Amino acid sequence: MTDWLSRHVPKIVLAPTFVAVLLFVYGFIAWTAWVSLTRSKLLPRYEIDGLIQYERLFASPRWDTALSNLFVFGALFIGISMILGLMLAIFLDQKIRIEGALRTIYLYPMALSMIVTGTAWKWILNPGLGIQAMVQGWGFESFTFDWLINPDMALYAIVMAAVWQASGFVMALFLAGLRSVDGEIIKAAQVDGIPTWRVYTAIIIPSMAPIFLSAFIVLAHLAIKSFDLVIALTGGGPGYATDLPATYMYAMAFSRGDLGQAASSAMIMMLVVFTIVVPYLYSELRAKND
Repeated sequence: MTDWLSRHVPKIVLAPTFVAVLLFVYGFIAWTAWVSLTRSKLLPRYEIDGLIQYERLFASPRWDTALSNLFVFGALFIGISMILGLMLAIFLDQKIRIEGALRTIYLYPMALSMIVTGTAWKWILNPGLGIQAMVQGWGFESFTFDWLINPDMALYAIVMAAVWQASGFVMALFLAGLRSVDGEIIKAAQVDGIPTWRVYTAIIIPSMAPIFLSAFIVLAHLAIKSFDLVIALTGGGPGYATDLPATYMYAMAFSRGDLGQAASSAMIMMLVVFTIVVPYLYSELRAKND
């Protein structure tokens, strides 16, 4: 009996979690895929009607705007966060005295929820309350900083807030990578008279390729599913200027009563995530097998 329990207790303990994941994750993914093939509106229908929802989706100007915004937002968010995170990590890697305090300051935004970040930046960028009002109060009446209400600049305001929150996390990843590099290699390079900047660009940073890939995967995932930051900061506006696929899906499901469109947009988002994550997982598994 004891032997039987020792073999099966872990399975029994994990069984409820396994069933819950199977039902509430993969089960609802399958349900969403099914609904995306129907003419569901406010309530779901289960008669399959082909790819009509996907045809409607890609014919929608609002969806085109959401996809374009996602590519712009994702490219800027990932690129700036990785560059800024790497610069902060290199700065902290110089063994400065107040490293602990600075590391805490840089990481603090990551401890905040996206809703809190969006609300705070909404106050900062509000033309009547934030930076613009403050600078104009100093006597610079012609100064304007109205990105939040400017349809051409509102998306960049979201990028600014997202980078502020995520760059500290990227810094922590890169700092761990910098500290894991063999110190003997660095000392040997310094003995040979190689300048510090060259040591970083030719030795240290290239050896951190797996960390760069991990940071890219995490940031890309955050960019694709960005929702709460946009809702808190701009609400998708002005107009649809800052719509992203996640906010489009929410609007279709809960504001427009169009479950078919919401489900089809959700499946496209999942497909985009898969195209990023699956090659990464494949490369990781292949590396372990080799």
